[in-house]
Amino acid sequence: MRTLSADWVVPVEGPPIRDGAVAIDDGTITAVGEASELGRDQHFPDAVILPGFVNAHSHLEYAVYAGFGDGLAFPDWIGLHIERKRRLDEGEMEAIARMGALECLRSGITTVGDCSFSGAAAVGCADLGLRGTIFLEVFGESADVIREHFEPMRDRVSGLLSDTVQLGISPHAPYTCTTELYRAADELGLPIATHLAESDAETEFLETGTGAWEAFAELLVPPPGATGIRALAEAGLLSGRVLAAHCVQADAEEIALLAEYDVAVAHCPRSNAFLGCGIAPLSELRTAGIRVCIATDSPASTPSFDMFGEMRTAIAVARARERRPGALTAADALELATLGGARALGLDGSLGSLAAGKRADLVVLSLAGTPFVPWEDPVTGSVLGGSPERVVATLVSGEPRYEKGGKRWLELTDAARNARDRLLSADRTS
Repeated sequence: MRTLSADWVVPVEGPPIRDGAVAIDDGTITAVGEASELGRDQHFPDAVILPGFVNAHSHLEYAVYAGFGDGLAFPDWIGLHIERKRRLDEGEMEAIARMGALECLRSGITTVGDCSFSGAAAVGCADLGLRGTIFLEVFGESADVIREHFEPMRDRVSGLLSDTVQLGISPHAPYTCTTELYRAADELGLPIATHLAESDAETEFLETGTGAWEAFAELLVPPPGATGIRALAEAGLLSGRVLAAHCVQADAEEIALLAEYDVAVAHCPRSNAFLGCGIAPLSELRTAGIRVCIATDSPASTPSFDMFGEMRTAIAVARARERRPGALTAADALELATLGGARALGLDGSLGSLAAGKRADLVVLSLAGTPFVPWEDPVTGSVLGGSPERVVATLVSGEPRYEKGGKRWLELTDAARNARDRLLSADRTS
């Protein structure tokens, strides 16, 4: 057994512990308490120990897509990404996913719920030691997509699956998948992730078949004549196994449907803001009892996998939307980024907080030299003052998977930069 100690330990499911410590044995937390009782095998001054962030909606394979299509309307933005990612081969996708996994660990993220276009995210998680549920993406009209696309992709990643890297499926969205394909995905009995109610353009196309999406109709499935949430509810395809990203446009009736069927929601405020989609009704979702979490989406739509930036954005937009500072507190945001993510993925029994019996997934954050030290409130200091640059170490099952100053960056960065260069190459020659 060994103990890590710091100025503060923030368990999330309990009050912060001054001069706290976490005892770890065989990858599991055995005790959380005062360092005077548990010991100080490894002490981190001017630092706080937090649960690892659980990023329930990510796309590791888009780690080098930052800035692509910035300022484009949502349909045009998606069209650009569809065209560019066709230029990559399997090895390049894996190189990007490895970089994405390391970027997550560098941000204190220990678990992802990753929607994976190629399955490369499973490689990234397995190679870097990042915990993940890998939702293999499917697109199309027919249930045959499961046999023709999902099953070969599942077979390719099967050797990478473990207690740490688990399998799910992601019917991408109601405008790229029919209810027939959603039903075939549901019948597999796997965890499901999908994108719902993200933009006004999506809603208009699904209801009427018109609007900005109409220009991309050859890439889409026939519209169901109803919003995605209503269409899936009517088809009996909403359940507690479904994790819905975004839900920016969800109205009161749709929020009630999500709550009725225990659908989890990943709130991605930076992505929604940068793409001009709006601000999700976070307070209404939480009041309805929905399992909501804060997630980063990907650098294709946000600048980074920075969960600290995501929490601060969630706080800012919630307070601006409701015009009151209590709309979302720092403690609320931290809970949504840790235990909330674990609940959304159905993993809160073993992840998301620092408690005896849970996996030793944690992050050590230094606030040395910041205005938040000397300490007043370690939660506010961590959320408002934290950044990837201040992460000292990230542990998954007690094993250090990222340590500040490590050298693996160089190799992974070079491979990922080469893949980004391929993504941009055709544009330079056109």
